[in-house]
Amino acid sequence: MKRNVGIALAVTATAAVLVSAPSASAGTGPSYSGSVVTDVRTAASFDYAAGEIPENITANPDGSVTLSMLGSCAVCERTHGPELMRIDASGQRTVLATGQVGEAISGNARGSDGTVYYALWAPGNAARNGVYKLLADGSSQRVAALPADSGPNGLAVDPAGRTLYIADSLKGIIWSVPVSGGSVTPWLTDDALAPVPTEALPIGANGLRFHNGALWISNFNKGTLLRVPITPAGTAGPIRVVAGGLPNIDDLSFLTPWSDVVFAAQNGSSSQNGPDRVVVIYPNGTYKPVLTSADGLASPSATAVRGDRLYITDGGVPEPHDAKLQTARINFPALLAGTAH
Repeated sequence: MKRNVGIALAVTATAAVLVSAPSASAGTGPSYSGSVVTDVRTAASFDYAAGEIPENITANPDGSVTLSMLGSCAVCERTHGPELMRIDASGQRTVLATGQVGEAISGNARGSDGTVYYALWAPGNAARNGVYKLLADGSSQRVAALPADSGPNGLAVDPAGRTLYIADSLKGIIWSVPVSGGSVTPWLTDDALAPVPTEALPIGANGLRFHNGALWISNFNKGTLLRVPITPAGTAGPIRVVAGGLPNIDDLSFLTPWSDVVFAAQNGSSSQNGPDRVVVIYPNGTYKPVLTSADGLASPSATAVRGDRLYITDGGVPEPHDAKLQTARINFPALLAGTAH
């Protein structure tokens, strides 16, 4: 009980100072005197050869996590369809949904009512490409159909639970659709969201989070973290570049619901073009690495935060294909001081 109170006080104190501030040119943050992230360990290991390649994560209130598994891999002798998996606090695994060989389950999100949504990337197949939700009987229902040449990736649900937002990594579009289903609308189209065609993996808008009245979006190829306010009319406000110079920035999460401090994964080994690391990004646009390959990172693709715990999904793309879920402890005093490892 005392430990939980201490954590709550630390979170409150941190949030009091680590709030939105004018963006600065991206770069390193203040010098450090302690590690922001400690006690890194492997919480779950996966079979890369069986297509268990974790891509995205949601930390649930009951202590469980929901993981998107990409499925088939290029170096496997056998190919496998993707899975949406739940791992409870005891480590018990439950497959919630599956896809077909050649498809991928990329982003997943949890609505305020507990509904689970996931993006099924079915290249060239307009009959299956889009976003699905889990029904009470365990089946899945498609709520958003996307064009066959779209690349659905990150998902976000507004706090009111009315609108679902979808990052399209191929078209550079943020789509919106009512959570009840219907026709998708191109909510935002901008070059800041677009992929770079000359990259080995042309991936633009990737990670997506609804936070403090805005959508926060990472652009994988351009190495940028963007903030787009949502106007009272529900339209997109002006795009602000929060941070740049972060090649292969993948999915992201926030320290608390009220703090604009971000933990973001840089998935370098997925394209052999940049570092494998997790960075903490401060509201003024400065950032520091808090985890690197020396901490066991292997194609980190997403982060999630619950209390003082940081979760990281590792796809394990490079040999020896160490696909896993890692957890670590957030050192709030160090973070409060603007320090990093």
